[in-house]
Amino acid sequence: MRVTQLSLTDFRNYAKAEVSFFPGPNLIVGRNGQGKTNLVEALGFLSTLGSHRVSTDKAMIRAGHDSGIIRARLEYNGRDILAEVQLNRTGQNRAQVNRSVIKTRDLPRYFSSVVFAPEDLSLVRGDPSGRRKFLDQLLVLRSPRLAAVLSDYDRVLKQRNTLLKSARASGMRGNQLSTLDIWDERLVEFGSEIIDERSKLVQQLGEPLRAAYRAVVNEDHGPALVASLSILGADEDADPGAMATLSSPKAVSSVDSSTQEIFRTALTGLRKRELDRGVTLAGPHRDDLVFMLNALPAKGYASHGESWSFALALKLASAQLLRQDSASGDPVLILDDVFAELDLHRRSRLAAAIGSFEQVLITAAVLEDVPAALVAHTIHIHAGAVIDG
Repeated sequence: MRVTQLSLTDFRNYAKAEVSFFPGPNLIVGRNGQGKTNLVEALGFLSTLGSHRVSTDKAMIRAGHDSGIIRARLEYNGRDILAEVQLNRTGQNRAQVNRSVIKTRDLPRYFSSVVFAPEDLSLVRGDPSGRRKFLDQLLVLRSPRLAAVLSDYDRVLKQRNTLLKSARASGMRGNQLSTLDIWDERLVEFGSEIIDERSKLVQQLGEPLRAAYRAVVNEDHGPALVASLSILGADEDADPGAMATLSSPKAVSSVDSSTQEIFRTALTGLRKRELDRGVTLAGPHRDDLVFMLNALPAKGYASHGESWSFALALKLASAQLLRQDSASGDPVLILDDVFAELDLHRRSRLAAAIGSFEQVLITAAVLEDVPAALVAHTIHIHAGAVIDG
């Protein structure tokens, strides 16, 4: 898969922009604040329905305008596709493929990309929500139908939390809470599928993660991923070491009924605490993913360089998984302002590691930071304008 053309209207600092991309590496160069990252952020949105920089779509709409448009021409397996999304300040976003209206959540079916950016350091050092988001975005890229499962789970979770808050306020108990049992079953149904799919994904990421880390660092620090599950008693507010110790010897079966039974038992045991607090305390929304390096949790123990290398290797492993099982070919690999953080040795190793991908988009503030092998197709950006490319 590759992008041949990107068109933007009222997106970030671009009133209008037209950019052509080529197979292989494409380098976007511009001083900080000129708009180079905005280009790859737009493409990342098409495949993940989110930004790697901000949590709200509205922040990507050009100041003073009610909407912004991302339009990309894609090519894979001999097919040409025009994918479009209109971001709106009010109302729902709207999407089209080949001029036919589709549900916005279906966009990832048509475009696959993996973005690595400085913000991804928070995957290692940040709170669990970022790691959950990482897993769920990768799940949807590999199996777009799971977007509906995640949406259904969020809807049920909100309804259940509303009921718990109402019960706490009114003091309902016993038979009056029969409605809560119904929502429990829906929560278990959707939540168990998410837990099982995440568990499979964590296992599948293991070897690609180790290979990618060795490729970039040229050392074996034993990078590993350990699921920390709230239905097994893990607490997302606990320290990483405690969570890893708790969850590493236990594995949730990939058989749906087994996971569902564990989930039901957890909810039964937590019922009183949940009524007291008015919030759901177990489920995939409370789970975490512990990153291990040298047999220790990376959060709290890894150096800045180790954390950076771990996050980069995780994204390269994700791209490797996607290229293995995708009928549309390689995902587009996007590296946003990465080479400035690496020494000369790791720059050359990273260039070699990404050389086989069908298309790679790279942003950099300084041309000299990027290995010569990656600068054949260079696009210059200045003040929200494409100077050449």
